[in-house]
Amino acid sequence: MRFAYYAVEAGASIHEHSHPNDEVRNIIDGQLEITIAGEARVIGPGGPAIVPPGTAHSAKALTDSRVIVVDHPPRYSIGGIDL
Repeated sequence: MRFAYYAVEAGASIHEHSHPNDEVRNIIDGQLEITIAGEARVIGPGGPAIVPPGTAHSAKALTDSRVIVVDHPPRYSIGGIDL
């Protein structure tokens, strides 16, 4: 697994994409609109977003937010940046 912490400014977004890893996002604070397989929902503190492997997903921060993202198996590149 790979755990990542993100502090996200309101209005920031992640384009629709997919990857072969399971991904779980846990919102620490703030609100994110997360779209998974075409279904959009707003998630707040304590709320998880579970993205199955190979599923298209995107996100937009509705407020300043802090998020923990867990990938399994670990991803070794995110957005073209090697980790």
